Amino acid sequence: MPDLGEGLTEAEIVRWHVAVGDRVAADQVVVEVETAKAVVDVPCPLAGVVEALHGEPGDVIAVGAPLTTISGDSSPHEQHRTEERAGSGNVLVGYGTGTAARRRRQRVRPQHAVARPATGAPRVLSPIVRRLAKQHGVDLSSVDGSGPGGVILRRDVEAARLPEPERDEVRIPLRGLRGAVADKLTRSRREIPDATTWVDVDATRLLEARDELRSRGIGLLALLARFCVVGLRRFPELNSSVDTERDEIVQHSRIGLGFAAQTPRGLVVPVVRDAHEMTTAQLAEAIAHRTERARAGELEPKYLTGGTFTLNNYGVFGVDGSTPIINHPEAAILGVGRIVDKPWAHRGELALRKVTQLSLTFDHRVCDGGTAGGFLRHLADCVENPITALADV
Repeated sequence: MPDLGEGLTEAEIVRWHVAVGDRVAADQVVVEVETAKAVVDVPCPLAGVVEALHGEPGDVIAVGAPLTTISGDSSPHEQHRTEERAGSGNVLVGYGTGTAARRRRQRVRPQHAVARPATGAPRVLSPIVRRLAKQHGVDLSSVDGSGPGGVILRRDVEAARLPEPERDEVRIPLRGLRGAVADKLTRSRREIPDATTWVDVDATRLLEARDELRSRGIGLLALLARFCVVGLRRFPELNSSVDTERDEIVQHSRIGLGFAAQTPRGLVVPVVRDAHEMTTAQLAEAIAHRTERARAGELEPKYLTGGTFTLNNYGVFGVDGSTPIINHPEAAILGVGRIVDKPWAHRGELALRKVTQLSLTFDHRVCDGGTAGGFLRHLADCVENPITALADV
């Protein structure tokens, strides 16, 4: 399993594109894996014939652990020279062309071979398998491996577990995307002293502005994103993070605007980097692009990092309010509830208006309530008077 970048240490096999006995070319995609960030196609660094596949769909493979065994058509030295002269085509972290890439491949390739320990020693290659065995009290020396060369796989450990009494429950492993979300939210709650403030606002004119701009592909989320970007420039304390090792607040000069998107795989937070340099139309285009790729499970890892502030439109779920959890290590997150008809004092009279609730959860270490309230009031004014707000940016 190659290094997939972004600090990822393991990936789950989703689907094999090849079978034992198939002939593959260098850089041909052989397997689709799911990391905590996205679904990724993994190419094979060698041309040859597939001798073994080290894992089945659902198995979690650690970076550096065997993934495939390939019977090469030529010696590794000749293969390297061929790739250097011709260029290897598709590039994934840890692969590619040139001398530096050759050295990276030389470090990775030996790990694709199956290690055969001395007789009697447990044949385990994956640290995940060892950890699973320890968690469930399984003695690896008593387990017969079903993998190539007798290697003990995850399914072997699970089969060796003591039977548990039947229960009317479903157990879902906290791994992949769900595990990454759980880790981040738990860390946020553990480390960040957060506070939440909220305000109800008249969004009638915001909907009117949305309708006028719809022909240019600008929707509510893009308008709210524009207002957030302007607000973060006025209140930079909220576009920051805390460096706990140096006891410093780091105010970021660039704005990476994250937005929550519900996908078939669960909740993800795509990021629009350098949002402060975009027009409202460009923001709308970027948000639409990230959302489409996220729902298709094809969002590149580069679009899932670099966020400095998050916008969460939970109103699409038909709820009015929430106290969202900050997306660690950011300092704030804005939540927007559903827009509904409510009686509202308008121009001295009681009228039926389109009303929504804005809620801001912020890290109390980076600012006090005055700053958070000022930012939230700025957003409320923009929602109530969007044309005036847009005229100033």
